[in-house]
Amino acid sequence: MDRRAFITTAAAALSFSTSAFARNLKPYTGPEITRVVIYKGRRKLYLLHNDEVVKSFKIGLGGNPVGPKRFEGDGKTPEGSYIIDRRNPNSSFHLSLGISYPNEQDRAYAESMGRRPGGDIFIHGRDGEHWGKGKDWTAGCIAVRDRHIEKIYMMVKNGTQVDIYP
Repeated sequence: MDRRAFITTAAAALSFSTSAFARNLKPYTGPEITRVVIYKGRRKLYLLHNDEVVKSFKIGLGGNPVGPKRFEGDGKTPEGSYIIDRRNPNSSFHLSLGISYPNEQDRAYAESMGRRPGGDIFIHGRDGEHWGKGKDWTAGCIAVRDRHIEKIYMMVKNGTQVDIYP
């Protein structure tokens, strides 16, 4: 491949890879989000600044939503206290924020039962192709509309407390 063809190909690839993320995500300038609270039974996610609800969103859960996640492959969404520990701008589900599941208690319980606790739990979008799967369709993650994960992604920092209730 000659130099000109290489540069053209590289520029096109770079343009394509950044275009998915360059959806004009708006910077968040409001109060710091100090906590994310999820009520599974209500199908709601709340972003809080101290004790004040700043924003709330409807959510979808794992395909087997009642009860806490205990084992890999159980289709349940965790319950308990975690933190946002990573972010993925190139997620298969548009954007995603990682939740620190499993914690020590989750690992200990699964080990005591001779099982694995699973992992890779995220708050993420639906990325179009997942429309029509019903409200509880994930493998245990918390799903929101794509336009909502764009806001959440910009509002919530790594290290933010996440509390998930039944």
